[in-house]
Amino acid sequence: MNTMIAIKNTLVSEELLTECFCCDLQQCLGSCCIEGDAGAPLEKEELQILERAIDKIMPFMSKEGLESLAISGVYTYDFFKNIVTPLVDEKECVFTVFKNRIAYCAIEAAYNAGEIEFQKPVSCHLYPVRINKFNDYEAVNIHIWSVCSDAWKAGKEKGIPVYKFLRKPLIRKYGEEWYKQLEIAAGIK
Repeated sequence: MNTMIAIKNTLVSEELLTECFCCDLQQCLGSCCIEGDAGAPLEKEELQILERAIDKIMPFMSKEGLESLAISGVYTYDFFKNIVTPLVDEKECVFTVFKNRIAYCAIEAAYNAGEIEFQKPVSCHLYPVRINKFNDYEAVNIHIWSVCSDAWKAGKEKGIPVYKFLRKPLIRKYGEEWYKQLEIAAGIK
């Protein structure tokens, strides 16, 4: 059974501390931007950010992404009525662009070019962590998916726990103090 660690208003799966992960784009080719039955989960505050920044993101998008965006807008809903990014032909996220067969994010490309201050949806930045929101707390869990099998293997070989690999996005989401509490739970002083 998975042990949970309480930090502020979150319950964190102990697997963030015990499982290892290191993304390897050369192996997976960015499959997490392509596979699945819905786009990337979006937080409500991200909707306004995307809507304000879309004109600066569009030059970095693919033709297919732009066509889908014109039909759906910057967000849609998944089967469970969660807000997500739209898909192109029920495949890749509308913000996916390909370079040498590898999927990249147009939002992040605009960010890296200094066009916008928003790096990408926090759900993408946190992957393979997924957050489930409840009334008074959030459950912070890992999502083990076959498209990331090389990343789980590379993480184990390099000895990089999930929480260390995701240090920056976890701090982005929950703050420095929360992350320090997670390190304490991991036995780091």
